[in-house]
Amino acid sequence: MPQLDTSSWFMTIMGTLLTLFIIFQLKFKNFIFYPQPQTKDLTLTKMPNPWELKWTKTYSPLSLPLHS
Repeated sequence: MPQLDTSSWFMTIMGTLLTLFIIFQLKFKNFIFYPQPQTKDLTLTKMPNPWELKWTKTYSPLSLPLHS
């Protein structure tokens, strides 16, 4: 049985790696890298609630005076 000739494998593998490297470089060249993210100011804005605009008082049964 004849031996497998592996003398050209080195050049084939190196050519493949070089081609993949070039393809990846061309792909990443078109990729948009966004600038470093900045921290946002997290101050809370107070939203007006409808029940704060008018005077209302609710009585819960536990807050009423005791009847004796």
